[in-house]
Amino acid sequence: MSALAHEIPYDPGLDEVLWQAWKAMDLPEGYRAEIIEGSIEVSPTGRRRHGVLIHRLRRVLEARLADSDLDVYQDMNVIHGRKVCIPDLFLGPGDLDEIPDEDGLGVDATRVPLVAEVVSPGKEAHRRDHIRKQRWYAQAGVPVYLVIDDFDNEGTVTVFSSPDPAEGAYRSRTRVGYGTPVTIPDGPARGMKITGELTGA
Repeated sequence: MSALAHEIPYDPGLDEVLWQAWKAMDLPEGYRAEIIEGSIEVSPTGRRRHGVLIHRLRRVLEARLADSDLDVYQDMNVIHGRKVCIPDLFLGPGDLDEIPDEDGLGVDATRVPLVAEVVSPGKEAHRRDHIRKQRWYAQAGVPVYLVIDDFDNEGTVTVFSSPDPAEGAYRSRTRVGYGTPVTIPDGPARGMKITGELTGA
């Protein structure tokens, strides 16, 4: 049984060791590495269906934000302290050069209002996106975390909102099956519905 986020002892020395090891990694094409809860996690990039869902979500968000100063980004490092996640998609300012992390390796999580993950097959992928990354994004204070999961029952969409960084948890969670619309509750995409048109169900 894993410890809750607030029970994991903070070790700044380990954070720095992991950060330096992560920066030195040279992964083969098709893999990415993230620092999540005291370890470096390496995972493959998504399959075709994964890419299709992210592409559909990106188009919907771009249409919604057409008149804003925000943009939609994919597969870039989001940095919080000496920790890094690579969301499948996130919203950020149109000019990311204004908000780099101190090493210029990614984007400061405090300026990211929404992240989205499409879950890959397997129990480990489910735990990573629904549990570990949910804690990571909540600790970083990301206001909205969207999870699209083909492999949860017949498919689900979950929207986490109202992060509590100290607890490493979101205070609000809405989970619906494919085909039932769910509304983004906060941030620049507030009021946008995720529907069966996006998930294909």
